[in-house]
Amino acid sequence: MEKQNRSGTAGKVIRCKAAVCRNPGEPLVIEEIMVDPPKAWEIRIKILCTSLCHSDVTFWKISIGPFALFPRIFGHEAVGVVESVGEHVEEFQEGDMVVPVFRPNCRECRDCKSQKGNGCSIFGDKLVAEMPRDGTSRFKGMNGETLHHFLSVSSFSEYTVVDVVHVVKISSEFPAEKACLLSCGVSTGIGAAWKVADIEEGSTVAIFGLGAVGLAVAEGARLRGASKIIGVDLNQEKFEIGKKFGVSEFINPTTCGEKKVIKEITDGGVDYSFECIGLASLMEEAFNSSRVNWGKTVILGVEMHHTPLPINTYFLLRGRTVTGCFFGGLKAKSDIPILAQKYLHKEINLDGFITHEVNFQDINKAFDLLLEGKSLRCIIWMD
Repeated sequence: MEKQNRSGTAGKVIRCKAAVCRNPGEPLVIEEIMVDPPKAWEIRIKILCTSLCHSDVTFWKISIGPFALFPRIFGHEAVGVVESVGEHVEEFQEGDMVVPVFRPNCRECRDCKSQKGNGCSIFGDKLVAEMPRDGTSRFKGMNGETLHHFLSVSSFSEYTVVDVVHVVKISSEFPAEKACLLSCGVSTGIGAAWKVADIEEGSTVAIFGLGAVGLAVAEGARLRGASKIIGVDLNQEKFEIGKKFGVSEFINPTTCGEKKVIKEITDGGVDYSFECIGLASLMEEAFNSSRVNWGKTVILGVEMHHTPLPINTYFLLRGRTVTGCFFGGLKAKSDIPILAQKYLHKEINLDGFITHEVNFQDINKAFDLLLEGKSLRCIIWMD
């Protein structure tokens, strides 16, 4: 049976506004674009609000290599409403409130069915620049030029097309700006604390980097009953912010050696250490700050310089471990609704992550705030 579309736009090209990045590191330009209808197993989403993540900024700066694709529509943290669906889509219908996510979750492959991780062996092998099934774009400029996708989401547009494996349905009663946070950064941090580290009550924790992801780790550790949560950051102002999320001690590496201090205040090193920046040198510090016989280090930061991680293998023999994770080890379709419920039950602090809000026309201000270290998450409202 053919699905009805109340707005009359199903199957048609939509003209809308998008913030297009034409050259690396340059301000985004609000342009009118064309968004194609969804193909099979795809949905077209009207974005309600989006937010800026450090990953957007990282790729925005890249000028050479396979990831330097321009013109491009960035954005991967968002919430929206389904405008229309393509063939074979049964999971979603017009009007559903949804959260798009960069990490695919098909729920059919061996990896998706396994509880050992959150990868997808069908769609999760690489970061594709266009739609995952046919490798083509759903965006065009008004002159017909192809506009590239980003992380299978591209939320810096009033409308976007996303494959069903990258979308999660949530209750329409959930506050849109809070739902946006569950799309990437906050879920990544809480998931790393709960699913990857599996922090238990009374544990000691060190977090290297107190951006939104690092503070989300702290929130997850607080909720698990960690006895000591140590935040390591160059920005002194992050300590006051961190207290809202359970950070009990603060170390500024410019004034002291973090490894020595951490070992002193934890009697030999932390049980769990998290690196949330993406520097191999800091990953090494995080590892060395963990307890010799059982310390676990979780890597969340993406090392964009491809620098190897130097580790003394003797410490591995003694019992320390190091692991990494994308999206906090969460399986989006099953775990995001759980986080949403915990927020509605007032168990998780999401409100504290939103430090600024701007209109879509002022999206470049969100970049400025993040680059200046003044914001955790800036909500960008489409309307």
